Amino acid sequence: MFSTRSRRIPLVFLRHLSSALPAASILNPQSLPFLTSRQKSRNALALLKSEEDPDRIVEIARAASLSTQSHLDRISLSIAVSKLAASRSFDTLHKFLEEQKNRPDCRDERFVNKVIILYGKSGMLHESVRTFEQMDKLGLRRTVRSLNALLSAAVASKNHEEVGRIFTEFPKAFTIKPDLDTYNTVIKSQCDSGNSMSAYSILDEMDKNKVHPNEISYGTLMAGLYAEERFDEIAKVLDLMKKKGCSPSLTTTNFRLKSLCKLGKSVEAKALLDGIRSRGILPDVFAFYNLIYGFCKEGNLEEAKSIFFEMGKKKNPAPSSECYFTLIYYLCESGDFSCAFDLCNKCMERGWVPNFTTVKSLVNGLARNERAEEARGVVEKVKEKFPGKVNMWMEVEEMLH
Repeated sequence: MFSTRSRRIPLVFLRHLSSALPAASILNPQSLPFLTSRQKSRNALALLKSEEDPDRIVEIARAASLSTQSHLDRISLSIAVSKLAASRSFDTLHKFLEEQKNRPDCRDERFVNKVIILYGKSGMLHESVRTFEQMDKLGLRRTVRSLNALLSAAVASKNHEEVGRIFTEFPKAFTIKPDLDTYNTVIKSQCDSGNSMSAYSILDEMDKNKVHPNEISYGTLMAGLYAEERFDEIAKVLDLMKKKGCSPSLTTTNFRLKSLCKLGKSVEAKALLDGIRSRGILPDVFAFYNLIYGFCKEGNLEEAKSIFFEMGKKKNPAPSSECYFTLIYYLCESGDFSCAFDLCNKCMERGWVPNFTTVKSLVNGLARNERAEEARGVVEKVKEKFPGKVNMWMEVEEMLH
């Protein structure tokens, strides 16, 4: 017979057990005997992607005990917060983030910085500032990384006036020396707010403080100048880069390609790409994606397809999922369901599935063109990939019979 002492279970264990059981039922619907940390993270991410109910989102996130140490958890945390913000469940969002911030296992600068940024992305910059100011109460020392997180939060919330205030006042108030990321974030803010010319004064301040600008600094400035159609300034920035010993590379080119494509100048962007190729510089997947997106947006699907089919050949990078998704979407929009169908099959062979709206458009287009059997095949492949979303396809399948 066991003694009373041997039967005693520590209260802390009981509390842990009682909180773990509901978590297991949420993240472990198949009642597996054991879930690894990675399995738990993957299950949480899959659930959060399809969940829309605010209370359920918080329940899943709590069950997963999300941590910034895990890449999957960081994605899950961002998805959870963005969905709560999109549903305007700000009280729920605030309560959830405050809980996370005060978790004993999350008392580190990296996690609090993530909270600061998430508040900013949710349009709650005042909470970002409050979190930054209370870091000492959480037992954490503020560093330049915390300052940069706060500036990023202000940029994300599009409060450029507050970016200026934080940049001007906080380094002195909290004895923090700005670094390269600090200055780059401020340059981005000035460019996003349509004041790209002001960024030159930031470059001067960097020079004064012996902080050397990099390609991100100059590329961000060029993107802002392109957006404001100050084309004459681009050559000046390129000359300044060379003068300061920062040789333009593919990173700089990608900033320029993206900017030109945004302006509907994809032909000019392609000429720029051909120019770097002639100098022996191999474009990366981002260069190709920007051109594909640019030509698609301008309605030049033939050129977009031509660029896409160059990928994977002659040392060119293979298409990314985004290259596939973008081209398939615009092919469906233009009514070229045959090419979209072929690309969708190749895409899914690689384990990539376009979003519901794009696949539904493809399926409906195939059905209208008397290709119902192929349409059903697409639906079946998607259902196999996402068994939890079978109900979404019921209405579409009924139309195919």
